[in-house]
Amino acid sequence: MTTRRVIRFKFAADKALAAIHWMVCQSQPLDLHTMLKTCYFADKALLNSEGRPIFGATYRAMKFGPVPLEIYEMAKGEPLWLAELGLPQFPWQLKGYRLSLDSNCQPDTGALSEQDLAALEDALAYAKSLSFNGRTAATHGADWQAADLGVMRYEDMLDETPGRAGQIAELSEMAPFMRL
Repeated sequence: MTTRRVIRFKFAADKALAAIHWMVCQSQPLDLHTMLKTCYFADKALLNSEGRPIFGATYRAMKFGPVPLEIYEMAKGEPLWLAELGLPQFPWQLKGYRLSLDSNCQPDTGALSEQDLAALEDALAYAKSLSFNGRTAATHGADWQAADLGVMRYEDMLDETPGRAGQIAELSEMAPFMRL
């Protein structure tokens, strides 16, 4: 019996930087819960429509829904991500549970494709339309439940479709080599 590898993507830190900065510019101050759930909604939507996420983040099923761990670290200003991106500081700061701009610079969305931006726009509008409890409920689906407060699997984020098994097999092999 062949054991299939878990679907894992290489995290796209440049896309996360662009997306967080863009979201903060769209809605300032931006609630951290809204931002994190926007990333989840957009990643899941693109995974299902295009066969790839935007960020390839590691999602942890937490009490109030999925948290993309690398993006959360960036939002908090983690110095390791600054070094990875070659930045002296992030263009935002987190005060309590709200992100606000720390500079007047416009986001460089060059790392994001048109599909990425469209998915983010839709996801941000959806996340902002929901209350905290609504966002939490909307993210407590089968993928979140299957993780049992551990690391979520991209396999579980895929919708039930006739081609799902083939898609999982293909992504299991290709995901580590995909450039997001």
